[in-house]
Amino acid sequence: MKNDSTTTQDAPKRLESGDKAPDFCLLNAEGVEISLKDFGDKTIILYFYPKDNTPGCTIEALDFSALLKEFLAKDAVVIGVSPDTPKCHQNFITKQNLKHILLSDPEKKVASAYGVYGKKLMYGKEVNGIIRSTFIIQGGKIVCAMYNVKAKGHAQKVLEMV
Repeated sequence: MKNDSTTTQDAPKRLESGDKAPDFCLLNAEGVEISLKDFGDKTIILYFYPKDNTPGCTIEALDFSALLKEFLAKDAVVIGVSPDTPKCHQNFITKQNLKHILLSDPEKKVASAYGVYGKKLMYGKEVNGIIRSTFIIQGGKIVCAMYNVKAKGHAQKVLEMV
């Protein structure tokens, strides 16, 4: 499932269902390294967002956190990734009372590997940045890749797909 409505011709290479999920090793809010392999056979909901404590990103994070028990009941783990630092993530988690994992990708290497960092339109202007996207991963493979998602209501849609 793809939505390319807001990207430009120079968009990064997109992952598709069936592709191998790029591995990663990133720091969480406590400064602990977390890897894709750490989650074994669980379904992974890996979502990328631009910045902590911004309106759309806060809505998305609150929605995923509010539905965390339902995701866990389906043996799924929710992981948010942004370029923010672990300390910034810790502040975001505390301020918003978030319950799920946030990982720090300051060099945007993981975002680039998943095709979510690149040119995008923002307020009618072309900029480089994180393209809000979500991946459902099972057994090390992409089950569903969703690009250019809208923050509001997205977590519920993902839950229904798991």
